[in-house]
Amino acid sequence: MAIAVLLAELMGYEFGGEHEAEAFPASAHRYLVPSETLLPVEAAGLGVRDGGDLFGGVVPHPFIGTKSITHPLLDDAGVVPAGWSATFPAAVARDVLAGYAAFAAGDARRAALRMLRSGPVRVKRATGIGGSGQTLLDAPAAVDAAVAAIDPHELATYGCVVEEQLEDVATCSVGRVAVGALVATYCGTQRLTSNHHGATVYGGSDLVVARGDFDVLLALPLDAGLRVAVEQARRYDAAADACFPGFYASRRNYDIAQGRGADGRRRSGVLEQSWRIGGASGAEIAALRAFAAEPALAVVKAHTREVYGECAIPDAALPLYAGADARVGPLTKYATVERDAHA
Repeated sequence: MAIAVLLAELMGYEFGGEHEAEAFPASAHRYLVPSETLLPVEAAGLGVRDGGDLFGGVVPHPFIGTKSITHPLLDDAGVVPAGWSATFPAAVARDVLAGYAAFAAGDARRAALRMLRSGPVRVKRATGIGGSGQTLLDAPAAVDAAVAAIDPHELATYGCVVEEQLEDVATCSVGRVAVGALVATYCGTQRLTSNHHGATVYGGSDLVVARGDFDVLLALPLDAGLRVAVEQARRYDAAADACFPGFYASRRNYDIAQGRGADGRRRSGVLEQSWRIGGASGAEIAALRAFAAEPALAVVKAHTREVYGECAIPDAALPLYAGADARVGPLTKYATVERDAHA
């Protein structure tokens, strides 16, 4: 809700609250901030025609909005969903970690057993966010329970991912946002924090944000790891446009894991995409607001913080949430922005 309020202010729109179709004249232009990636029928029903009508994205099949597109199916997969593109995982093979997608329990089990020959693996729900919905496996005996924990209907609709486990991992965020005439691209790293159950979860992002597209971002003096992450995300993004007819998105975010594989070698690969509002969106909007206020401003640093509990929000920050969330308990979220040294 806070992101939608900020977007309305940025675009010069009236904030209309939660969407109710009857509350808007048929001729009114609505800009939507959906919590999930939309399907074409949903987009059409909401009056969304292209990326200029929403902060998020539209995909032709449900699984295309999840991490299950990142990897190929087993060669002898028993279940292949409608709309599956074998071309996409082939196009991004050098930019992702080793892994498989599966849409049936038997295929997921066989993928996990095959990959365990090379080292530990993660079985991931395709719809999991912020590190949730994942099981780390290091022995065949644990495979059945990990796969059985995924709801069969969810598995058939969205799939799951079996992926190599990395050690000493850092997660980079790379993205592109377009709101009205404003376009920005960014890269940075994610922070981790502990939730109220002691689990390690997403705690915010520290981003360098450039006005313009990926070529502008890559022209900055990025460190080697971030440059690799940006190049991988850019290729993944371009492949999605090429391989999924009907896909479009104004908000494109990619998580890239960089760490050490079971063989001791360094790896870097795109884990998943987010074509909807996400954890870094507060920083994205803070950067766009700065660019709108100063047309000559080229680069900023933007940050989001997620604190599980109460905390003082800095005076210069954009408050995003402070309260007792029904799902995770007391939570505080805010975003900040500052000029970058490269500006």
